[in-house]
Amino acid sequence: MKLIRFGPPGQETPGIVHGGQRLSVAAFGEDYNEAFFATDGLGRLAEFVRARAGRLPAVAAAARLGPPVARPSKIVCIGLNYSDHAREMGAALPTEPVVFLKATSALSGPNDAIVLPRGSVKTDWEVELAVVIGRRAAYVAEADAAACIAGYVLHHDVSEREYQLECGGTWDKGKGCDTFAPLGPCLATPDELADPGHLRLWLTVNGQLRQDGTTANLIFPVPYLIAYVSRFMTLLPGDVLSTGTPAGVGLGQKPPVYLKPGDVVELGIDGLGSARQVVRAPGG
Repeated sequence: MKLIRFGPPGQETPGIVHGGQRLSVAAFGEDYNEAFFATDGLGRLAEFVRARAGRLPAVAAAARLGPPVARPSKIVCIGLNYSDHAREMGAALPTEPVVFLKATSALSGPNDAIVLPRGSVKTDWEVELAVVIGRRAAYVAEADAAACIAGYVLHHDVSEREYQLECGGTWDKGKGCDTFAPLGPCLATPDELADPGHLRLWLTVNGQLRQDGTTANLIFPVPYLIAYVSRFMTLLPGDVLSTGTPAGVGLGQKPPVYLKPGDVVELGIDGLGSARQVVRAPGG
């Protein structure tokens, strides 16, 4: 299945994509949140959809898409997880995954605007494959990690490089600003993707291709990341784990190039759809 949520921010209604059509499953009566994933919500939803085949209402084409999962307990991210990106950042290849957290208040829909923080001049782009956790995961063995995956989703890990790298402390300051975690358009269950380890991911800015990579180049693959992170924190159903970005970020350009008001960012991953975000000034 492919899950979507649609409607005004904070008032999203659950839906699905079936046969290329967006359909409402509001009558199912549950949002795609921790309780949903923890109680075999995907299985129950699939049965609900089968029982109502041909009778689910269509979602208006103009309806806003929200993040395909309700606000998770945490958004865990992995840094420098593509060798080409590590090189362009002038960093040594990590011997263990670089882990940081992104504020859940940064979550936004796939086509919502990116609003620059006040005074920001170094806001950057990063297309990423993210995993949504389907069951409680603590000290998970790598061989068992696949059973913890509810699905996969396109994530834009927007980053303010001055805050991240020049303000001291951890990376989190440059990662958690409002609108800095556009997610979606859909969550695709594992059966929807032939091989998550070989997906093309791309990003353009104002029509110019900036990132063009493949998940085959992940330094630490998804099952390893789930097992690794679950050593340090319990991953809860509905949590998002974002797996890193390939080369081509703004900081890696010579000279560096950053987002400015009016820029249009488009990004996508095979099987997970695409997103489009316009950059706005603070208060714009």
